[in-house]
Amino acid sequence: MRTRVAVVLAFAALLGGCSRPEPRPVPASSAGPQPTPVRATPSPSPAERLPGFVVLTDLDPRIHADIRYATPHNFVGRPITGYREPLCLLTRQAAEALRRVQDAALAGGHSLKVYDCYRPQPAVDDFVAWSKRPGEQETKAEFYPDEAKNKLFADGYIGAPTAHSRGSTLDLTLVDEPAASQPAYRVGQPLVACTAPRGQRFADNSIDMGTGFDCFDPRAHTADPRITGTARDNRRLLQRLMTDAGFVNYDREWWHYSLRDEPYPDTFFAAPVARSSVG
Repeated sequence: MRTRVAVVLAFAALLGGCSRPEPRPVPASSAGPQPTPVRATPSPSPAERLPGFVVLTDLDPRIHADIRYATPHNFVGRPITGYREPLCLLTRQAAEALRRVQDAALAGGHSLKVYDCYRPQPAVDDFVAWSKRPGEQETKAEFYPDEAKNKLFADGYIGAPTAHSRGSTLDLTLVDEPAASQPAYRVGQPLVACTAPRGQRFADNSIDMGTGFDCFDPRAHTADPRITGTARDNRRLLQRLMTDAGFVNYDREWWHYSLRDEPYPDTFFAAPVARSSVG
């Protein structure tokens, strides 16, 4: 009996002395059914499903998708861990709000195009591991031409953990409607800085936002004073459309928005980006 009391007291002292931990995936026991870490299986088990998530283009097929992390055309230069399919997965609340944004965008002759939506925690871990390998800089000339790779986290261009893993944050732009075709990216093609003029950088069919997507440079900050004219107006248009629907911009990235009243503000999911994760 004396031993049991000692154990209980020691455990209580340990709990009392703990400081608040950094945000991380919430255990299933404290947040309802949640996905477990990704395993090497063909499809996620029932425990790895994303509760209340949808495939955005199922809800609104009018929205375009260019899911870069499922392809080699991103700042790492290869498909990212956890992106099994090129899909935009979002909580239903975020997807419904985005459908309202699409209605407003179409009224002005534009359409939304998403680059990234839900991002599984293993993808974030992949980014962290990549950041610790200084020799891997194959895409520096395009995505961070003037930024040192070892400063990308410190300068806020990559985050760990990230709001994307909560399912109500996304990266997006506007395209003219009907959307122009976009040339396919070829591995090994000459790279042009994301800060170059629109006619020189990668021929994304986005309207001019002043930089390319995932451009790790101060000029990608939403209100950077060097961005003027049409590009500045386009950023303001996207911000107004998203804000009116309840989204909040991350001021260092013109493309990054989070639903203000997100349903999982403290939960970071790990299930892969795959249709089976929301089935």
